[in-house]
Amino acid sequence: MNRYASTPPVVLNLIIINVLVFLATWLLPVGDAIYRYCALTPGYASFHAYQFVTYMFLHANFEHIFFNMFALWMFGRTLEYELGSRRFLIYYMVCGVGAALIQFLTACVFGELPIAVVGASGAVMGLLLAFGVMHPNAPIIFIFLPIPIKAKWFVLIYGVIELFLGWTGLNSGVAHFAHVGGMLWGFGLLWWWRRRGLLRY
Repeated sequence: MNRYASTPPVVLNLIIINVLVFLATWLLPVGDAIYRYCALTPGYASFHAYQFVTYMFLHANFEHIFFNMFALWMFGRTLEYELGSRRFLIYYMVCGVGAALIQFLTACVFGELPIAVVGASGAVMGLLLAFGVMHPNAPIIFIFLPIPIKAKWFVLIYGVIELFLGWTGLNSGVAHFAHVGGMLWGFGLLWWWRRRGLLRY
């Protein structure tokens, strides 16, 4: 059996946790409280430092969680097998927390901050970056773009678009700098591991 066709433990458990939290926020009476205290809300009375971690397990709606979990499953399987489960989890969490830090810092500079930042998008963008770095010529095909494009070009184009949207303020309801931040932290961590001889690509 091809191991890349199965779902490794960290990816599987991350998906399960995200889905359970999503169901809890939508179905349980305490759902609003979970959202209020676990979403990233710097500058508000409900802000706590732990939100730099908890925000990435919350999602705004079904579409939000579906696409994030699909991308986690799509790219995470290959990366977990290649990096190992422990290093993959470290990478995922560093990208997620780093994305929140970048979003927070840029929001402070521009004097603007969304009411609440939620979602695994920053961490998932880190996975996309890693896939593009480690498999630059692998073809990627998406539902809305039925034309194969090499991973390295897709990552570059996506990153430039996110940076442009964040800088111009277009589509302001999305934390674009968090997406860019996840990619930057991911690139830095991959570079560090490679420099120390812990990773080859």
